[in-house]
Amino acid sequence: MLRLLSLLALALFLAIPASAQTTAPSAPSPGSKPQDATAPTEAKKAKKVLTNDDLSQTNGKISVVGDAKEQPKPKPAARATPATQYIASLRNQLEWLEKQLKDVNKQIIDLKNFNAGEPSTRASGVQLDQRHQREPIEVQIRALEDKKKDLESKIDTLYDEARKRGVEPGDLR
Repeated sequence: MLRLLSLLALALFLAIPASAQTTAPSAPSPGSKPQDATAPTEAKKAKKVLTNDDLSQTNGKISVVGDAKEQPKPKPAARATPATQYIASLRNQLEWLEKQLKDVNKQIIDLKNFNAGEPSTRASGVQLDQRHQREPIEVQIRALEDKKKDLESKIDTLYDEARKRGVEPGDLR
C-alpha cells in the first residue's frame, strides 16, 4: 500500500510541468526599482529529487552530491620522528614511576598513622586483597622508604638522560 502511494506521488510529481513548480517573476511594484537588464529573466529549472524507490526506474547517470574524484586526498599522518617517539616513551615511563611513587607515599602515611594509633586514610581498614604482614611496622616503613628513594632516583635518572639528549623540560610535562 505504501509503495503504491509513493508511486502515485511520483507520477503526480512528474506530471506537473517544471514551469508550474517555479514561480513566475512578479511585476515590479510602483515604489520599487526596476529590475536590472543583466539579471536573468528565467528562473532556474528545478532539480528532481529521487528516493530509493525511484532509483530502480531511472535510466542513465544520477548526480550525487560530492564526487570521490574531486574530494581532496587525506593527508598522511605526520610520522613520528625518533625524537618524538623518545619523548613519548619518556613521558610514559615518568608517568608510571610517579604513579608508583604516589602509591608508596600513601602506604607510608597509612603505616605511620596505624603505628601512631590514628585512623587509616583508606576507605576501609580491612584489605581483603593483601596478605597478613609478619614484619613489624617500622621494618615495613623502612622498606617503603627505600623503595621511594629508588623510584625517585629512577625519575631523576630519566630527567638527566633526557636533558643530555637535548629534550626540553617542558616537553616531558
